[in-house]
Amino acid sequence: MTTVEQPVDVLLSDGTTVQLRPICPADGPGIVAMHSRFSERTRYLRYFSPYPRIPDRDLQRFVNVDHRDREAFVVLVGDRIVAVGRYERLGPQAPEAEVAFVVEDAYQGRGIGSVLLEHLADTAGRNDIANFVAEVLPANGAMLRVFSDFGYQVQRQFADGVVHLTFPIAPTDATLEVQRGREHRTEARSIARLLAPRGVAVYGASATGQGVGAAVLGHLRDGGYPGTVIPVHPSAATVAGLPAYSSASDAGVPVDLAVVAVPPETAREVVADAAAAGAHGLVVISAGFAEAGGEGAAMQRALVRAAHAAGMRVVGPNCLGVANTDPAVRLNATLAPRLPVPGRVGIFSQSGAFGVALLAEADRRGLGLSSFVSAGNRADVSGNDLLQYWQDDPGTDVIMLYLETFGNPRKFARLARRIGRDKPVVALASPARPPGVGDAAGPDEVAVGALFAHSGVIRVDTVAELLDVGVLLAHQPLPAGSRVGVVGNSSALTGLAATACAAQGLTVARGYPRDVGPRAGAAEFAAALAETGADDEVDALVVVFAPPLPGQLTDTEADFTTALPSAFAAGKPAVATLLVGRAPAGVPAYPSVEEAVRALARVAVYADWLRRPAGLPPELPRVDREAAHAALRPEALDPVGLLAAYGIDVVESVPARSAVEAVDAAARLGFPVALKAAAPGLRHRLDLGAVRLDLPDAATVHRTYAEMAAVFGAAVLVQPMVPPGVACVVELVEDPAFGPVVGFGLGGVATELLGDQAWRAVPLTDLDAAELVDEPRAAPLLRGHRGAAPVDRAALADLLLRVGRLADEQPRVRALTLNPVLARPDGISVLHATVRIGSAVPRPDTGPRRL
Repeated sequence: MTTVEQPVDVLLSDGTTVQLRPICPADGPGIVAMHSRFSERTRYLRYFSPYPRIPDRDLQRFVNVDHRDREAFVVLVGDRIVAVGRYERLGPQAPEAEVAFVVEDAYQGRGIGSVLLEHLADTAGRNDIANFVAEVLPANGAMLRVFSDFGYQVQRQFADGVVHLTFPIAPTDATLEVQRGREHRTEARSIARLLAPRGVAVYGASATGQGVGAAVLGHLRDGGYPGTVIPVHPSAATVAGLPAYSSASDAGVPVDLAVVAVPPETAREVVADAAAAGAHGLVVISAGFAEAGGEGAAMQRALVRAAHAAGMRVVGPNCLGVANTDPAVRLNATLAPRLPVPGRVGIFSQSGAFGVALLAEADRRGLGLSSFVSAGNRADVSGNDLLQYWQDDPGTDVIMLYLETFGNPRKFARLARRIGRDKPVVALASPARPPGVGDAAGPDEVAVGALFAHSGVIRVDTVAELLDVGVLLAHQPLPAGSRVGVVGNSSALTGLAATACAAQGLTVARGYPRDVGPRAGAAEFAAALAETGADDEVDALVVVFAPPLPGQLTDTEADFTTALPSAFAAGKPAVATLLVGRAPAGVPAYPSVEEAVRALARVAVYADWLRRPAGLPPELPRVDREAAHAALRPEALDPVGLLAAYGIDVVESVPARSAVEAVDAAARLGFPVALKAAAPGLRHRLDLGAVRLDLPDAATVHRTYAEMAAVFGAAVLVQPMVPPGVACVVELVEDPAFGPVVGFGLGGVATELLGDQAWRAVPLTDLDAAELVDEPRAAPLLRGHRGAAPVDRAALADLLLRVGRLADEQPRVRALTLNPVLARPDGISVLHATVRIGSAVPRPDTGPRRL
């Protein structure tokens, strides 16, 4: 019998939440009650007969399953079962199982069938079932569509008035695409319901006008929100000049959103009241939950569980609130008294306090806001949910994120790579880097920045830089390249700008910097800017203004801001630093040259990423997932067999603990051989004498073993000699921001000390693998440095793709190191491999959909 999974919350196609869990014997009455609510048509389509009631014998079989050969899941809305799905294996150890499910009439057409199918197929696959079979009446078009729309290769036969379906249930690219498309739509809809409510109920607003609840209520009332604002108060008739009610449902108007500012111990009562009023979501401003300790964490879990059971999503707790500046919505359900002007930038902030400051600074800079969400403790709604929403939101062109932690890093990386192709994503991520899983340190700060860039995310380090980049993206086109034309009226400033460009990886275009001189007036400045904008050798402009000396120019000539439109006429991005005057609205102006250039450089890197093709995960021969699963069985873990299942051959290595064992192993492998100290940190340390090569005979092996044992201990490894090559290192680690990442570098102590490794997030494309091989600073050694023969870099890229595929498909593999990998003109040899296995708990962003 397998371990029964815990209940999970899932989203339906309309954005509401339900719970899915394995069936249990106590569900008998719930199943009978659900059956009684079925229409005659639903009963007939499911059971092929009227089936007016469930006989006791059938009921006992329905609710008692072994969770291996027979499994069933129920879907609950609150405490009521509204759907059930099951599979039953067709005979002992058979690779096929019959699948069936039924959904209560009131909940049909909301995606429950596809969710059940995902979870049933996942569980069946883990129990060695390869195919599902189903029998469906031709009139049951909805059920037939559930199977056909999932991406499975379905075989159909019609016989005896029934459609017989057979299909393999192993995940494929097609089924994964369907699943993620549904995930995107359901998560986006669940957020859309929060940000465009027809009515808002506010719980916890005092009649005295004091406290956070009253503050949010005032901001809602005064912000121009056209819907109904309902203060919920146990005794007051009015709050803040608005009619108050003891229950939200007493108002008699639609309520889509509930803002909660009550003590944590009474929050669950609010959930019940909001659910009775038909609310779709909660924004919990209240503090005192998980951030306050264990008791608060328990109350937070209970709050989210109750909300999900009622079909609602939760923003917070301990959050700032949500806002939407759409003229048709004008929602300010936040603690910020003033929102930025309406615009096309969506902002997500995990921190409430930081969110207030961020909104205020965005307002000061004139950065237009489309919508804003502060997630606080992020008990439910997260930055990933907002990415899903903003991807399709026609009112948002730029996405800005402040992230303290990554709840589902693999999903974040996947979404960013997809969404970044359409809309720029700017992220201020916490500089704290929790260690990766395993012995490897993982990517350093520089490598983390590169990982963000290769995922299409513009990573910044400070609040100021977040807004610097946001203002540039909101008001300027992307640069077509990295060539910069620097124009100014001060040789010192233009020289400083040119130096800053070089430091940020930008190229100062030929003929620049251009200094028009301190006596140039606004008209001359405008002409120089127009000429630079029309220059085909220039992709972007950096404009610097210094104040003229007193009396040098007339006031009209010295108004350099009138020259700025000339910088933007050619449709190329421009940044400005004005030491005098104030830039017109919409012009990205920065207090220093360095800040202006840095923002431009960040955007140029993103534009370069957009121009590069995305690449594709290639087909890999010699991949056997069944053999990989067998190698990972708890009773017989076989790391070498696991690697072999992905086409990665490791040179045979025989352990020995005495001279006799070493000689015997050498004789079996064939001379010459290599002896290596067995400790993982010494296996490649030729410089310490821990590796001895080309031992030609038994006597030499015996003598060498004695020498090594005296220094490094009795345990050694014996390997056959392979042709020499350039030593490389391949690693797989779990990164806290990206999930599984694959690293590549050249071997050697110097390389290790310098951290000269390149990293990419899983899954790898063909272009990712090729770039990984060429990215380390020591990569010229692979291309034939100083007359050496170039190595087979295609073989290295193939190895990286196989490691990436292994990481993508086997979540139990938490860390992997191949060191050394010898690269030669005729191929590669993997000399040693270390694999670290974790628990069988599914990795986030793998398996069927769940919140």
